[in-house]
Amino acid sequence: MATSGTDPAAAIAVVCDEIKEMLLAKNRAYGNSALAPLRIFSRADPVEQLNVRIDDKLSRIARGREFVGDDTELDLIGYLVLRRVAARVGKDAAGA
Repeated sequence: MATSGTDPAAAIAVVCDEIKEMLLAKNRAYGNSALAPLRIFSRADPVEQLNVRIDDKLSRIARGREFVGDDTELDLIGYLVLRRVAARVGKDAAGA
């Protein structure tokens, strides 16, 4: 992960850009599964489904059972961003 020297503002921008690119790439690869799930088994809304994913990640951290190769910190950040987007999209749809 490259940062921009010792400039905190530039480093924040770089990290945020990396998160954005990761989320957009996963959205392209997996479709819009986090915000528009297929709902084959679960009927929970997208925010609740993201809450479950976040809980699962936190549980793995607490139990020291992270998967090799996973970037749990990045996954959590991504899920929290998606949760915020899902909540915002839900509010927009309710107001429409």
